[in-house]
Amino acid sequence: MAFTEIPILDLSEARNESTKPAFLKKLRGALLNVGFLYITNTGIEQSLYDRVCDEGMKFFDLSNEDKLAIEMKNQPSFLGYSRLGNEITAHKADWREQLDLSTPHAIRKDTDPLYHNLLAPNQWPSETALPAFRPAFEQYMAEMSTVSTTFTSLIAESLDLPSTAFDNFFDADQQHKLKIVKYPDSGSGAGQGVGPHKDSMLTSYLLQVTQHKGLQAQNTKGEWIDCPPIRGSLVVAIGQGLEALTGGVCASTTHRVLSPKSGEGARFSIPFFQGVSYDAKFEAMNVPDHVRALRRDVLEREGGRKDDVEFTFVKGRWGHLGEATLMNRIKSHPDVGERWYPTLLKQIREQQRQEAEAKEIASNGTTTSRNLIQAQEQAIKAH
Repeated sequence: MAFTEIPILDLSEARNESTKPAFLKKLRGALLNVGFLYITNTGIEQSLYDRVCDEGMKFFDLSNEDKLAIEMKNQPSFLGYSRLGNEITAHKADWREQLDLSTPHAIRKDTDPLYHNLLAPNQWPSETALPAFRPAFEQYMAEMSTVSTTFTSLIAESLDLPSTAFDNFFDADQQHKLKIVKYPDSGSGAGQGVGPHKDSMLTSYLLQVTQHKGLQAQNTKGEWIDCPPIRGSLVVAIGQGLEALTGGVCASTTHRVLSPKSGEGARFSIPFFQGVSYDAKFEAMNVPDHVRALRRDVLEREGGRKDDVEFTFVKGRWGHLGEATLMNRIKSHPDVGERWYPTLLKQIREQQRQEAEAKEIASNGTTTSRNLIQAQEQAIKAH
């Protein structure tokens, strides 16, 4: 059956040798059947969660002048502040404003690939306005780097792979990313907080700051399942990168965020995205046949897979993960594309135009066929 609730896994069980086998079995089930789960007892103190939540919400109380001083389009890295409605998902504007941060890196050299522009220093808000902001988020990103690496090793073990199976896909100074997001409860775009999508990397970890519902995951029947906030937990989404690496064994689940209802107040969240080397090439890993068979059984039982979301890592389209990621970012943030990547943005828009035309032709062809059938039926009745 298609999943109807999101599993909750306790990471303390993975740290105890007597309970670890049972934990890995539950993790495998979550990966094969859902692709979305909660984790608790991550090892991060609740006090740090509370600090980043508090500092994150304070950011959006800054003046527009202070926020626009670190606007995303100032730099080619896609790090910085993005205005309300400025990001595109599923061809529609997301009704949210956000700040994108990452673990620190130096500016790209001219001899590096263009996609290394994604590796860069952060644009931090003014220390005068928010003196505790940067220390809190630098600590949180450092601790989340450890959590994500540990969890990825557990994923490998749950698939009967060595715990180090994914290590060669990470850089020594691996970049990880984080967003601080505000979803208003009113305005012309309210409704689509963020449209249906899949996260692109290996795994992502969402800290739900406020108690609003809104996050939903889609099962194979196309039904939307609520993922309500649970204090002290992180919601883990399996990314397209992990699905590509495991040949589809680990499902990357479509999810979305609905805007809060009018009068409920803004919803806040802080997703952390585990990075992968931009120079990596995505080839299927040697996942054991018996594990692959389990995934096939899941899909057969559920009658296939509903999947209307574009897949980032199409085999043969990109040489490296960085190329696919850069194009994805330009598509999501065309204002940055217009300023820093006009040629690539032009290519994307031409591709979108061709796809729209092909869809229109297909739709018209279907309509014509239906009209022809109806005419034939009427002619038969007339005789």
